[in-house]
Amino acid sequence: MPILANAKHERFAQELANGKSPPEAYVIAGYSPNEGNASRLKGNEKVRRRLTELLDDRNKIAVKATEKAVERSAITKETILSKLWENAQRASQAIPVTNGDGEKIGIYKYDGAVVNRACELLGKELGMFIDRTDIRVHAKYENVPLPKLVEHLSSLTKQLADQSDEEE
Repeated sequence: MPILANAKHERFAQELANGKSPPEAYVIAGYSPNEGNASRLKGNEKVRRRLTELLDDRNKIAVKATEKAVERSAITKETILSKLWENAQRASQAIPVTNGDGEKIGIYKYDGAVVNRACELLGKELGMFIDRTDIRVHAKYENVPLPKLVEHLSSLTKQLADQSDEEE
């Protein structure tokens, strides 16, 4: 969508895209303060489409900038995983501190929180952990025989599916 023909409307959309509230953007665009009119103008179809376009463009620019920053800094999944593992080893005193020549110049202080967090992040990335949910049976189903319980749950599932189909 091209720039809006009405310059005040364009400026209003630009200011909204910059994070201004509708009343602020309305005044900056050159109108007299009026919250109702600002709200109405924000609901204008052309202004809404222009605002969406401006925000989409900014998002695309941000994504490209992030991609370029990642390329320039050579950050890869492998790099991050390697650094996490290195942090875990250092924090657990598995690797001595060395200078640029490889000479040992000290040791890291043990930090269990760093070790645990690094291992947690590595484990999640490698799919080693699953989220578990505590499932408890409501007391009224406690003594119900399993076949009856399965039948009841199947019936409830069918009811939910039917309701879902009706809502669509």
